[in-house]
Amino acid sequence: MESRTGKETENQATILVVDDNKEIVYSISELLKYEGFEVVKAYDGMQALDAMEEHPVDLILLDVMMPRLNGLSALMKLREKSRIPVIILSAKTEESDKVSGLVLGADDYVEKPYNPAELIARVKAHLRRYRAWGGGAPKAEADQIVNGGLMLDKKQRIVVVEGEKVRLTATEYKILELLMEHPGQVFSAEQIYENVWQESASYTVENTVMVHIRHIREKIEIDTKKPRYVKVVWGIGYKMEKYS
Repeated sequence: MESRTGKETENQATILVVDDNKEIVYSISELLKYEGFEVVKAYDGMQALDAMEEHPVDLILLDVMMPRLNGLSALMKLREKSRIPVIILSAKTEESDKVSGLVLGADDYVEKPYNPAELIARVKAHLRRYRAWGGGAPKAEADQIVNGGLMLDKKQRIVVVEGEKVRLTATEYKILELLMEHPGQVFSAEQIYENVWQESASYTVENTVMVHIRHIREKIEIDTKKPRYVKVVWGIGYKMEKYS
């Protein structure tokens, strides 16, 4: 296990970095250590599973394409006994691997080449979420909608993102509630306007809805340029991406 160097952080944790490219493992490890994390390294799925038996790990950064045991197979075995956060490291061309990873229980994915600031932000966000919900995936109670790291409480009318409460305006809340109640369904700007504002939509409503969507993204997304939750379906409208 690599020892911490550099600055201390309130998010002290041990991260398992798994990739068959040793240069990538090295660069990510140095970045994590600079942020104050402990690092465990593995170069294929078998090594990753062995490392899990030897070290207490709080989060895994997992490549997909690796020898001996690939990342998706390792993820399946891991999910048989653990719910620790797993972030898939995926090339832009591996869209099917991203989807498969999320279906199999990954919590998120980061595209290669990764943006260092985005990677660290996602690591910290998932650690906060994991700890906030007592180690494991959040479970929806009555009057709650849970999607990935998002939780909307309809009774209290609050929204929690990765374990932290965020402030939304009444209109922003209603838009998010509509999208979260129908994950995967695409709504046009006109449909959103009529559902939320309870008025007939005119040709001018598209910009109004777009501004509200932008404000929602600024509050719930780690990276608004690569939104994880509220997605644009070009030429049609908006949808809430569905996560386990």
